[in-house]
Amino acid sequence: MFPKIDVTLHPLFDGNFKKSRNNISLTDKILSKDMIIVPVKDGENIERALKKFKRKFEKTGVVKELRARQQFDKPSVLKRLKMEHAIYVQKLRQAEEL
Repeated sequence: MFPKIDVTLHPLFDGNFKKSRNNISLTDKILSKDMIIVPVKDGENIERALKKFKRKFEKTGVVKELRARQQFDKPSVLKRLKMEHAIYVQKLRQAEEL
């Protein structure tokens, strides 16, 4: 059948394994993510804790990345959108200075 693999010797599960910048796969990114922890104080409203969780989850960018991976976007389109966003932000900053 299939050979048995000792998972403890696998480089993904070894804390001392050094990865080069080009050798990071999606599974490495998933394994390196930490859990979202929201400390709840005694008597704190559950809605407030849920709001904190949602804010932390949104900052991770998981949903944004999933939506981006659903379809292929041409590099030229991505470049154009990035340029449009940069122009928009620059106009906002100029308006804020005045």
